[in-house]
Order: sequence, then structure tokens, then C-alpha cells
Amino acid sequence: MYFGGEMRFETPTLKDIAKALGLSTSTVSRALRDRYEISEETKKVVMDYANKINYRANPIARSLKERRSYSIGIIVSEIANNFFSQVINGIESIAYDKGYHVIISQSHESFKLEKLNVEHLASRSIDGLLISLSSETKDISYLKELYAKGLPVVFFDRVPDDFETHKVIANNSQGAFDATEHLIHSGKKVIAHLTNAESLSNTKERLEGYKQALAAHAIPFRPELVKFCPHGGMHAEELETAVKELLPLKPEGIFIANDRLTTGYINAIKNTNPELAHQIEIAGFTNSNLVNLFSPSLTSVKQPAFEMGQVAISLLIEMIEARRPVTEFQTRVLDTEIVRRENL
Repeated sequence: MYFGGEMRFETPTLKDIAKALGLSTSTVSRALRDRYEISEETKKVVMDYANKINYRANPIARSLKERRSYSIGIIVSEIANNFFSQVINGIESIAYDKGYHVIISQSHESFKLEKLNVEHLASRSIDGLLISLSSETKDISYLKELYAKGLPVVFFDRVPDDFETHKVIANNSQGAFDATEHLIHSGKKVIAHLTNAESLSNTKERLEGYKQALAAHAIPFRPELVKFCPHGGMHAEELETAVKELLPLKPEGIFIANDRLTTGYINAIKNTNPELAHQIEIAGFTNSNLVNLFSPSLTSVKQPAFEMGQVAISLLIEMIEARRPVTEFQTRVLDTEIVRRENL
């Protein structure tokens, strides 16, 4: 292998493409980034030639020149959660095509860890942040400070009320209504609700949908049938306590608010009172593809997680690449889907 001399390997540059095609380097650069101001015809010519000569962008040179890192921070509570891993896949499906890399951090439902992770990402000069708040997060002033300093932020799934930016959520109240109504149609009258930290936006929306379904069928709401898990089921004892408190109330069905709580509940009831496990019908939010293997079986509410990731990253990139400050924001609400499974 030669280093130096006549055998030095030269990687193709933007200038090489521009020279060969008779275009300016800025036109080539914009075409490669799929910018709206470049015609589709020009983009195709540039992309075809770039592929032919195996051109690869030099992200370090580009970031130094443009004072941008072309990296985006993502904060989720837990990557292993099926829902969040599918959201991340959606984010990546667009980010890489647009020339951005993603850096993923986990909060593990800890406010302290969430704040540390966000501040670390900001210190690495990310161009924007996608975040789903931890179950402990009540104070978002640190995010507001970074936002005020010019860091674009888009929230998804778990979003704050008092923050003027784009938000992408599922139709949580409708999904909860559908799941609870499914249990009512199965003949259940005493329906418990196992859910996340009380402060989270999606906890409130799912609780509302549960209450609306009960009211629609003239079933009185009983607060003692609702159990909040401040750490979203990350601690087994939290779930076992909830299950022990619910069982004396003799629930016939249970609506569960998320993936981890669903699997945690099944483990907890099998440890606590296995003979009751198949007697209490379950409906819950879960994006796991393994629900048909669960025992007892459950009816699942699926969120469009992949689409949520795609919408969130598209809105964030629009903010990053906007010529002027963005002042019009939207909250995108995506429909859920109920997948009914009958108990065996």
C-alpha cells in the first residue's frame, strides 16, 4: 500500500462534479441535498454523475464551512421499547437521505439524565433536537433556554403544553376510547386502567379516552381503578404494588397505557396471582409484533410510530433549513389502529 508518491488516492470533490457538468459548486451542493430551489432535472443529472464517480460528501469539511454539524439529537426514554425503536427507524429513513446523522440518547425516565443528555448534545453543536419527555420531567426551562438561543426543537409522543414549536403525537384519547370500548363490548363492566406518570401529556389523553368510553356506556368512573406508575413500569416493584392494589377490586378487564407496562403487568400478575392472569382481559397500547405470543392474549392499540418519526424529522429539518425564523407551528395528530385479539 502506498501513502504519498504517485499512488495517492484522490476522492472526488464537489468541484470535480461542478467542472464536469458545467455547473457552479453551490448548485451541485444544493442538488445533492435535494433542495427545493434546484430543478428535478438538474438534481437527477448531478445525482447520476455523483453515483458514477462514487462521490461521498465530506461531512467534516462541510460542517466547518457552513458552521453546521449535520447531526440531529434524539432523546427517548428507552431504545429497547418497540414504539421508540420504530420512531427512530422513521427518523433515520429521512435523516440520512437529507444528509443528516442522528445521535440517540436514552433518559431511562430520569429528568436528570434527560437534561444531561440534551446539554451534552447541544455542546456538540447538533443542528436540532427531537425529544420525547421523560416521565419525571416537569421543568422544561432548560429546553426553553436552548430554544431561545437558536436550537430548533420538535417534540413527539410526550409533549409539553407551554412550548411554541412543532409537536407530533398519536390520537391518544381515541386509541384509549377504542381499547376501553373493546373491553366493554366483551362484556366487561369493571375495567381498571394501568398507566404512566400522571404529568405526561399522553397519560392525560389516554385517561380521558378511558373515561369517555366508560361514560358513553353509562359505566361510572372509579378513581381507585386507575393506577399511575411514575417510572412507566421500569421498576418491577412499582407494577407489583399496582397489581396487588387492583386485584381486591376484582377487575374483569384492564386497559394498559404503554408497551413496558403491558409486559410488566403480565409478569407481575403471573408472580402475584397466576390463576387470575387469564380471567382479566387486557387491551393496551403496544407496538410489539409479539403480542400474538403473549399469554394472556391482548387487544393492542398500535401507534403509527414509523410515520411519527418521519413527520417529526421532516418538521425539524424544515426549521433547521428555513431562511427566516419559523413562527407558524403545528401539532400533528396521527391516528392509531386497534388490533383485536380474542382471549383463548
